[in-house]
Amino acid sequence: MKHRLPVLLASLLVLVTLGAAQDAQRDQPSAKSQERITKEVRHELLMLPYFGVFDNIAYKVEGYNITLLGQVVRPTLKSDAENAVKHIEGVEKVDNQIEVLPTSPMDDRLRQRLFLAIYQYPSLQKYALGVQKPIRIIVKNGRVTLEGVVDSEGDKNLAGMRANGVSGIFSVTNNLQVVKD
Repeated sequence: MKHRLPVLLASLLVLVTLGAAQDAQRDQPSAKSQERITKEVRHELLMLPYFGVFDNIAYKVEGYNITLLGQVVRPTLKSDAENAVKHIEGVEKVDNQIEVLPTSPMDDRLRQRLFLAIYQYPSLQKYALGVQKPIRIIVKNGRVTLEGVVDSEGDKNLAGMRANGVSGIFSVTNNLQVVKD
């Protein structure tokens, strides 16, 4: 009897550990489910009607939870983004950390001048095609951040130089990513 108790306790401990591991696995989506949620979040965000070149929305999918990040000009776009993704099947929680940029006529003028300086420059005009512009121009209190994707390091540098050439800007941060084919 004395020898059976430790064996019984060890067996019980193994069963409890296996049960907890199985519960943890059930709480995590499969890779396929995670991929589906990620694709649907991307699609829903890109379909937002007022999502423009002066807005930047990023996201993280962790299990069944989504974190929204970035900056937007319109406060309604922040809530629209949250509403669009919280109804996706499998999503349990949305943490909306999108920043609404302050209203500023000076920043609005800078946005327009930056758009022209970047998108109307001959070697960057290819990025003006399509509804969703790949170079995002974020302006906050005279400080500019370029977000998005370009085809080459040369295009990234050129967009940064064009932005730096616009008068009235305090600084330019070039976060453009180069897409490798």
